[in-house]
Amino acid sequence: MRRTKWLSTLSISSLLLATILSGCGNEESQSEKTEIVLSGWGGNPTEKKLLDEVLSDFEKEHPHIDVKLNTISDQYMDVLKTRLIGGTAADVFYLDAFEAPALIETGAVEPLNKYVTQDFEIADFEKPMLDAFKKGEELYGLPKDYSTLALFYNKKMFKEAGITDPPQTWEEMELAAKKLTDQEKQVYGLGMLPQIERMYYMAESRGGQVITDGRATFADDKVVDAIQPVVDMHVKDKTAATPSEVGAGQSAGEMFGRGNAAMVMEGNWNIPFLEDTFPELDYGTAELPTINGKKGTMSFTVGYAMNAESEHKKESWELIDYLTGKEGMKKWTSKGFALPTRKSVAAELGFDQDKLRGPLVSGAEYATVWQDGPTLPIVMNNFNNQFLSAYLGDRPLKEALKDAEKQANREIKVTE
Repeated sequence: MRRTKWLSTLSISSLLLATILSGCGNEESQSEKTEIVLSGWGGNPTEKKLLDEVLSDFEKEHPHIDVKLNTISDQYMDVLKTRLIGGTAADVFYLDAFEAPALIETGAVEPLNKYVTQDFEIADFEKPMLDAFKKGEELYGLPKDYSTLALFYNKKMFKEAGITDPPQTWEEMELAAKKLTDQEKQVYGLGMLPQIERMYYMAESRGGQVITDGRATFADDKVVDAIQPVVDMHVKDKTAATPSEVGAGQSAGEMFGRGNAAMVMEGNWNIPFLEDTFPELDYGTAELPTINGKKGTMSFTVGYAMNAESEHKKESWELIDYLTGKEGMKKWTSKGFALPTRKSVAAELGFDQDKLRGPLVSGAEYATVWQDGPTLPIVMNNFNNQFLSAYLGDRPLKEALKDAEKQANREIKVTE
C-alpha cells in the first residue's frame, strides 16, 4: 500500500518534472529565435499587404528569425540618420540610391560582397540599378525595385492630330507637340516637371557633366546646349507647360489624366495612378525619344541595406537574400506597383512584354540612375532653384546655371 502510494507520488513528480522540463525546452526554443528589424517608408495598402505576405513567407522558411517591420512615415532619411548615430537603427533598411553615396561615406552601411554567393546570381540584376549601390567594386545594397521614365501619350489626341505613332526622336516630339497644343483649351503637347532629376540623362547627352569630381559643372556649354530645347519648348514654342500652370499641382500624371497634356515623361507609378483615377483614359507608352541618336532615360531605384552595427548580420543577410531573391521579389512586384530589378523575374511576370510596362523595362539597361555621388543633393537643390527662372523665361539659361553652379560649389566646399 505504502509502495503503491510512493510510486503514485513518484509518477506525479515525474510528470511535473517532465512538464517543467518541457516548458524550459519551449522557452529555450523560443529564446533561440532572433528578432531583426526592417525599416522602410509607408506605401499604399496593397503594397503594405504584399510586403507583409513576403515577410510572413520568409519567417515560415526561416523559423529561427522573427522580422519586425518598422515604418517611418515622415522624414525617413532624417529619422534613419538620427537612429544610426544613436545606435538604435534597424538591422535592415530601405536606402534610396540618391541617398546611398553620402550614407556609405559615413561607414554606417555594411559592405555586402562577403555575403554574396554564386547561387545568388548577381548577374541577373539590371546593371545600372546594381551599380547604384556600389562604391568601387564593393556592394552596399541590393536594389529591390525601380522605375524608369517612359513617354505616356494620349491616343485620342494623337488620332485627332493625325499622328499615327509616338515620336522616336526629340525633334519628332517637338513637331508633335506643336500639333497637339491648344493654348485656349489649356492643352499642351508636353507636360513637364522642370527638375534635374527628370533631365539628368538629357543634360549629359552632349558630353557634358552635371558633376565632376564632386563639384557642380552644369554651367558647361555642353550641358546648357543639351537642355536648352526644354526651355525653348516652354518659352518660345509654348508647346510645353508645368502641372502647376494648368492647376494640376505638381503631378504630371494628373495633368495628363485631365487632358491638359498630350504627352508626359513619367514612371511606372503613373500606371496604377491612371488606372485608379482616370480609368477611361486611352493611352499608350513608349521609350523616351532619342537625343542625338542615342537612347536615354532616368531610373529611380531603392535597395535593401544592412546596418554596419547590427548584432544579427547573418540573419539580416538571410532577409536581404530572400527579399531580393527571385521568390521574394516576384511576390513583391507581382501587382506591378514596382518593377523587379531581376531580369528573370520581369520576364517571368511578363512585364518585359506588357503593352504599358514593356517600354519601362526596355529602358532599364541604358538608364541613367538618379545618383551621382554624395554632393548630388546640394547640386539638385541649386540647379532646380535657378533652372525654374530660365524655364519661365525670366532669365537666360546660361546665366541662371552659372549662378546656381557657383552657389552649389560654395555649399559643397563648406561641407568638406
